[in-house]
Amino acid sequence: MPAVASRGSRRRTISEINMVPFIDVMLVLLIIFMVTAPLITTGVIDLPTVGKAKQRPEHVIEVVVVGDEALKMRLDGKDTDPVNLKSLAARVKQAQAGDANTPVVISADKAVKYESVVKVMDTLQRSGVQRVGLSVKSGGA
Repeated sequence: MPAVASRGSRRRTISEINMVPFIDVMLVLLIIFMVTAPLITTGVIDLPTVGKAKQRPEHVIEVVVVGDEALKMRLDGKDTDPVNLKSLAARVKQAQAGDANTPVVISADKAVKYESVVKVMDTLQRSGVQRVGLSVKSGGA
């Protein structure tokens, strides 16, 4: 029932909002959120680690991106002639000699733009090379 103010013989209602129930509800919600916040577990991301390979495969094709964005190929640790991006896929397919499981590793200098490495990886994957990976330096050095 609304509050009534009487002044003389006329009665009129007071048109003010009662804030007490609103504040009570807000305090209850605040307490509920404070209690449940520590119980919410964050998602765990399983990141890959480096250095768990048992041994290096016998036949590896390595594509090296040099500081000036030139490309070189290494077959089993032996340097070959420089190669450009357009003929890279054909040279890698030729080096694989029909074995699609031969791994291709991309190595790049720290100063090389990330875009150059992605272009090399994209070129190899578009040409159908199955196993393309990135070479990393393990350890703190």
